This record gives sequence, structure tokens and C-alpha cells, in this order.
Amino acid sequence: MKEENKAPKKGWQSIFRKKWFFPAVYLTIAAILLAVVVWYQNMDNQLPQAGDDQELSDNYNPNPHEDAQPVMENQEVIKMPVADQEQAEIVTKFFDYNASQEDQESALILHNNRYYQSTGVDIVYPDGEAFDVLAALSGSVMEVKEDPLLGNVVILSHDNDVTTYYASLGEVGVEAGDEVKQGDVIGTAGENNFGKNHGTHVHFEIRKADQVFNPEAFFNQPVSKLDEGKSEDVSEEQDTSSTSSEEVDSENVDEEQPAENENENDNENDNEDSPEDTPDSSSDSEE
Repeated sequence: MKEENKAPKKGWQSIFRKKWFFPAVYLTIAAILLAVVVWYQNMDNQLPQAGDDQELSDNYNPNPHEDAQPVMENQEVIKMPVADQEQAEIVTKFFDYNASQEDQESALILHNNRYYQSTGVDIVYPDGEAFDVLAALSGSVMEVKEDPLLGNVVILSHDNDVTTYYASLGEVGVEAGDEVKQGDVIGTAGENNFGKNHGTHVHFEIRKADQVFNPEAFFNQPVSKLDEGKSEDVSEEQDTSSTSSEEVDSENVDEEQPAENENENDNENDNEDSPEDTPDSSSDSEE
């Protein structure tokens, strides 16, 4: 019996004494540990990915304009060039051929017995009080000038070939080349000869390239709306901000025309008299 019980022990002992036994054990353990490490790393990479997908699915709201949202956030909104929009009143509208007859009449400016179509809006405060004129958009001062009809004029240039015009200014607080931010004071409202019936006011225009836009339709709207909105071509007869000097010259020409007509009439009278003189001269020669 004792020999039978010792036989298995001797068998295991003989296996332990083999040179390949312990290296085989070490290799097996190493393989198991390596398999555990690889499995753990795979699980670590898969779990966060699944969590992210679940979080995205929980917070995802379909929005067709989602890509355009960051661009819209960076765009400025066109503001009325006054500090208190509630008190401000538009007394001269932008002339629109499709507007009602009443709005078209309020968009006409009478000067020297002639009506002009307004290419902007005239803004006043109650009781004709003076007020600060603010930059409707951020940009740079492109031009500052004094016009005989429009008074002091400031032109600001903005991105995407957009310009804003501020006329009938009393005092001007900026110079050409200055950089201004939206809401900065560029001057004060004043009076001019072209819209003297309105007293103290500011004349405001919005343009993009050679197109003029109705400011009322784009107040509190992003600048990109100008690409979608309706505009009118700026003609020499319509332009009330840059052709005032030409208007003065044309009036002087109109005054000179009657004198020229009188000279033409005198020449015609002389020509009419000449045929009567011709027979007399011929008769004298015969005698």
C-alpha cells in the first residue's frame, strides 16, 4: 500500500526535476497575464466610446442650420444710429417704388421747388432736441466732408463692401482713418439746407457696392441680410449724399439758360430782318 501511494509522488517529483518544467510554467503564466492586459485595454477603449455615443445621442437635436450658427453669432446686427431708439422718429422715409402712396410722399424731399427721392432716412428726436449720432456698425472712417446742402457728412466703411452714411451732422468727433466700434459717438445731429424743414436731424443711409438699401428694413438685422434683401440702384438724380454739388451746378446752368435763349432769339430776329434789307440793296444797285 505504501508503495502504491508513493508512486504518484515520485511521478510528480520526476516532472518537477525536468529542465523544461519551470520555463514552461513561466511562459504559461506570462501568456495568461499578457492576454489579460490586452483584454483590459480593449475594454478600456470601448467603454468611453460607447459612453460618448450615448451622450451625443441624448443631447443631439437636429438643426439644419447648425453649421451656420457660429457664423451668424460673429456678425453684427445693424443698429439705428441713435442711443434711444424709442424716442427717435423717422420723418423722411426711404423711397421705394413698391411702397404705398403715403410712404412715397413721405420719402420725397422738396428743395428749390423740386422734389428728390430720399435714398435714406431722416431721424429726429422729440421737440427738435440735439442728440448723439452713433456708429451703426463697427468699421473705419472712410471720409469726412462738409457739403453745402447736406452739412457735415461722415462715411464709414465696413466688411463685405458695406458703407454707412451720416449727413446733417452738427459736430463731428472722428477723422478719416479712425477705427470705430458699433455704438461709438461719431458726432451730433445738426441742420442742413437740404432737409431744413426737419430742423435738427441726422440723415442715414446704408449701401453695399452700388446698391442702396432701406435702413428701416434692416435695423436690428444681421449684416448678411443685405445679400438677401431688396435694393435700389443709385442714380445721379437719386443720390442725395454725394451729388449735391452737381445739383448746385445744374441750378446755375438753369439760370443761365434763359439768357442763352434770349441771345438765340435776337439772332433769329436779325436773320428775319436781313431778307428785307436785301431787296433794298438790289434796287439801289439797279438805279
